Amino acid sequence: MDLFVNGTDGYHTYRIPSLLVTVQGTVLAFCEGRKHGRGDSGEIDLVTKRSTDGGRTWSEIHVIWGDGENTCGNPCPVVEQETGTIWLLMTHNLGCDREQQIIDRTSKSTRTVWVTQSSDDGVTWAQPREITQATKRHDWTWYATGPGAGIQLRDGRLIIPCDHVEAGSRRGYSHVIYSDDQGETWQLGGRTPDDGVNECEVVELEDGTLLLNMRNYDSRNRHRAISSSNDQGESWSATWHDEALIEPMCQASIRRFALKDANHPSSILFSNPASKDTREGMTVRLTYDECKTWPIARQIHAGPAAYSCLAVLPDKTILCLYERGDRHPYEKISLARFNLNWLTG
Repeated sequence: MDLFVNGTDGYHTYRIPSLLVTVQGTVLAFCEGRKHGRGDSGEIDLVTKRSTDGGRTWSEIHVIWGDGENTCGNPCPVVEQETGTIWLLMTHNLGCDREQQIIDRTSKSTRTVWVTQSSDDGVTWAQPREITQATKRHDWTWYATGPGAGIQLRDGRLIIPCDHVEAGSRRGYSHVIYSDDQGETWQLGGRTPDDGVNECEVVELEDGTLLLNMRNYDSRNRHRAISSSNDQGESWSATWHDEALIEPMCQASIRRFALKDANHPSSILFSNPASKDTREGMTVRLTYDECKTWPIARQIHAGPAAYSCLAVLPDKTILCLYERGDRHPYEKISLARFNLNWLTG
């Protein structure tokens, strides 16, 4: 199902998909609505659509955050399970500032970090508030939340995966920010010791270890970069690479499908364009051994495809919101909806 199609609802291009299932089972799809072109800068709004029937039908488009000619984007939501509040982390910069200018510190301003929230299942959203001082170091230039979605750990901590570039460098690092008070305040967690990575998502393993699955910029090793944390994201290990997860330098999504119980084995999902060279072939994978191996893989789109975000409904239906097209990967953002039997064949 095509949710956001270029040239509709007043936007030239839609990019950066993000997907969340609320406590009540509502599905929220977020992305950037780019007004005048496909590029990452300029006039960009953060928009959403909402589904109350498991992703079968959707609301009209709704603008969560717009700021004139400036850039509002990089959606990364997380739901607090006890209160049901949805927290949406975002970034902002002047529309005239380009990424390379921000990295070189020749821009008029820089990237800032913001959060909004919804207490009515995504119907309305609070005025965004800035949290840059608590979540970004003064010597960091470029900064991005997500994109994709955050997670809540089993002990209640909310984790948002992020990335940044440090002053004097052109190479990125991944890091996390977190909240221990149900989303009211946010603070900076650890960053990877190794550079050459950026956009990432995080998953909690059964033993409490966190894995950060990262976009890898090493052109000699076209596999996903991985780092682990044994202290809830306060620090991260040296990077290694998962040889099973090939990538063409692109964002990806990782999401737990189930913890081990009487009905399900422990299982985790992963999605990305499964190619070492080109953004194409959107593929969903499944692991039963906490990301050690990925024995199950099924392609959901053979043609051009790029960013994606996974979510799981209460009935265990799997959703994948992803960028795709016929001539290039950024023609539309579509939703694939399938079950475990389809994925495993």
